[in-house]
Order: sequence, then structure tokens, then C-alpha cells
Amino acid sequence: MKSKVILLVEDNPSDIELTRRAFAKARIANDVIVAENGREALDYLFRSGKYADRDIDAVPMLILLDIKMPVMDGLETLKYIRTDELTRRLPVVILTSSREEEDLARSYDLGVNSYICKPVDFNQFAEAVKTLGLYWLVLNEAPPLPK
Repeated sequence: MKSKVILLVEDNPSDIELTRRAFAKARIANDVIVAENGREALDYLFRSGKYADRDIDAVPMLILLDIKMPVMDGLETLKYIRTDELTRRLPVVILTSSREEEDLARSYDLGVNSYICKPVDFNQFAEAVKTLGLYWLVLNEAPPLPK
């Protein structure tokens, strides 16, 4: 059976809590794994560092990726995700406060599935997360994992 894990790559504790609350409000009960920067996200995806012992089947159904982070930013992380055979098909949604056209263009150039600017208002944010969850976790047919 496929894992229903969501990988949230976000360094802002307030945004992490807001996202968790939005998932709860939308009744999305999937496990949310939080990586606080791109390097930690790659460790999770490739089972290295503190995630070396993670369950091999706990592959995320969805990656929510912020852009502006320390250590390794979201665009660099996306580049690694898309160039590796194990992860290149995973659905990645940029969830960011950046409205910079360059970030938007580069995200799509690197193969992001969707780019969403975080609404400031919690109710709007909760609605956006609910819609994301319904689409990516319920309606969307997940890609097959490489053999």
C-alpha cells in the first residue's frame, strides 16, 4: 500500500503550525513530515542523515516546498528532486510568500507541478490547503515509483 505522507519543507515555525492547523481544519489526516530546509528534505527523500532509518515505503505523495530557506533554498532542492530517478516524478507544490516573477519562472523551468503564493489570511490559507489536499491526495493519480 502506498504511503500517504506529506513532506512540508518550511523553515518558519509559524507557517509550519499554520499549515498543520489548515490540514486539521480540512480534515486531512495524512502524516506531515517537516523538513526545515532543503538539505533536510533531501536527507528525508534519499534516506540519509537523521532519516537513514526511515521506512522505505514512507515516500511522500506530495511535497510542499517553500523557496526562501537557509542552508539550501527551495529552488536548489527542486533541482535535485527533478534530476534523480527516485524522486523526479514526485508531485512538488511550491508554497511560498514570494511573488517574484523570477522565482515563478524558475520553479516551472525546474519542473514544479504547481506554484501557490501563501494567502496572509488564515481562512484563505486553510481553504487553499484544503483544495491542495483534495486535489493532490484524493483526485490526482500518483505517478508510479521507479522500480
